Amino acid sequence: MENVVLIIHLLLALALIGVVLMQRSEGGGLGMGGGGGAVAGRSAATALGKVTWVLAVAFIVTSITLTIIAAQNSAGSSVIDRLTPPAASEGDGPATPALPGDELLPPGQDENAPLVPRAD
Repeated sequence: MENVVLIIHLLLALALIGVVLMQRSEGGGLGMGGGGGAVAGRSAATALGKVTWVLAVAFIVTSITLTIIAAQNSAGSSVIDRLTPPAASEGDGPATPALPGDELLPPGQDENAPLVPRAD
């Protein structure tokens, strides 16, 4: 289901880009310009303008749908839960180093004791 909605979402995005690029520029950015004076309300809706609105609404609906599906799939889990390993109990065996470079000390050795090379 998620893949179907995602494919529809991508097709809507491409169609929306194409329709917006086909529209005639009114000249001026952010809705400024376009003639009609300072009192003009809205210009007449063209067919491309209506198609743009339909595609935009459909795009928003698929975005919300994908968000809901993703939230249902991840319910009960957290990113933090997936990053941290479960806490080891006393009898589980050797612990792993917390960071690369942290080395485990043999039992009974103090971490502040001077390092003595082993004689093998």
